[in-house]
Amino acid sequence: MTRSASAGSGKVRFVVGVRHGFSSSHRPHRLRFRVYRSIVQCHRRARLFETLLTIRRMDWTDAAELIDGDLEGRLVFTCEHASAALPEPWTWPPQDRWLVDTHWAIDIGAADFTRRVAARLQAPAVLSRFSRLLIDPNRPLDSDTLFRESADGRTVHLNESLLEAERKRRIERFYHPYHAAVSSLVERSACDTVFSIHTFTDDYEGEKRHLEVGVLFDEDEEPAYRLVKHLANAGFHVAPNEPWSGKVGLAYSPVRHAREFGRRALEIEARQDLILEESFRERLAEALAGFFS
Repeated sequence: MTRSASAGSGKVRFVVGVRHGFSSSHRPHRLRFRVYRSIVQCHRRARLFETLLTIRRMDWTDAAELIDGDLEGRLVFTCEHASAALPEPWTWPPQDRWLVDTHWAIDIGAADFTRRVAARLQAPAVLSRFSRLLIDPNRPLDSDTLFRESADGRTVHLNESLLEAERKRRIERFYHPYHAAVSSLVERSACDTVFSIHTFTDDYEGEKRHLEVGVLFDEDEEPAYRLVKHLANAGFHVAPNEPWSGKVGLAYSPVRHAREFGRRALEIEARQDLILEESFRERLAEALAGFFS
């Protein structure tokens, strides 16, 4: 008999038969397999192209960077605090310039690590293109730190006395497009996990931190504790829901998009001074690849 399979907008017909008793008109089994594999590959490329078109129809240029990957794989990566940039027309007030290269403005090392591990696992990813101080996409809209007003006890002048119109402007230009990009990608993927990558400072408001990696989660305790155990066995000083807890909304973005489409949500926090070391990055990337392989 014959069946058809879609590839893009057209249809390709191919022969399905049993191992023995082919008529002379039937193609060999090996050729049929190659045709089927080509159809699957075309279908995957078509899905990725559709995803890119959907996202790029939006005004998301200032909000998100999209990394291509296998939409049939287990993971979609996100990195909400990937950049310290202020897209035009925003600029840093002179009093805030001390913040630009600090953990208040960006998760140092998170973007490079996201690109590395996404490439290793051939997974798609969405990274922010704006500073978390402009607006924090890893917070719900009603969060007190959606627009952070102070850091290390000092005023963040970028966010001082924000008018409602300015808040709405940032939400519409950055927050909603970023989350639309993630939603579109997760919806079209076959992933079972939305995995967010963050980093944390080793010295937070005078408190020294010795933790190397934290695994944040809300409801998905079983995979989170398996990952904690896996990383511990790989030699990392790791803890669940540290240095922040995903159960109090601090893994907002991955949890939001996982719940939206019935997937799991995990977030890791890697210590910033360590993630800047090549040997540590490679060890952690290898450990994550091993866990999800």
